[in-house]
Order: sequence, then C-alpha cells, then structure tokens
Amino acid sequence: MQAARRAVSEKTVLERDDKDFTPKEGEKSNITPAVPAHVIYKLLGFTFAMIVAPIGTYFLTVDTIFRGNSTWAGASAAIMANVVLIGYVIVAFQEDQSDALEAAEKEKKKESKKTT
Repeated sequence: MQAARRAVSEKTVLERDDKDFTPKEGEKSNITPAVPAHVIYKLLGFTFAMIVAPIGTYFLTVDTIFRGNSTWAGASAAIMANVVLIGYVIVAFQEDQSDALEAAEKEKKKESKKTT
C-alpha cells in the first residue's frame, strides 16, 4: 500500500516544472555543447572541399590537360573526391587518438596526485 502511495506522489518527467531542472545553490550548470566548435569547423571545411575540389578539378582539367575528353576529366574529379574523403578520415582518426592520449594524461595526473 505504501508503494502505491509513493508512486502516486512522485512526479513524472512531463509533470515536473522548470524549477526542478534549474541548478541548486552552489551547483554549476553544464551547458557545454555536445560537439566542440573545432569539430564543426573541420566538418564545414571538408564539406566545402568536397564540393569545390572535384568540380574545380573537372573544369580545370577538361580543356587544359585532357583536351576536351570529359571521361578523363570526370575520372580525375572522382579521384579528387576520394582524396578529400580519405583526408577527412585521416584527420578524424588523428583527432580521436589525440583525445585518447589527453584522457590518459589526465588520468595519470590524477593518480599521481592521489599517491603524493
């Protein structure tokens, strides 16, 4: 019987007021973005490169290098798209590894502070 009373008295997520979600005195609010800004800038840069590099390569090579042969110019544009994509993957792996190394360094510093 007490369990039923307790369940009835508790508010559900939809019934809670905004006051329930504000930080209490002495608590700090964590409003950091889910994705850091430098990651967004890298994504935007590679998106721009993915648009400009293949199209630019096609129009630069179709008349200058391949003398009107659009097949070879299209192939070079496809190669440039793959180069940009591979570059993005490499940058993403390097960023992931650097984040892991920073986390390991912080953990070592915490452990060294605890032991001293």
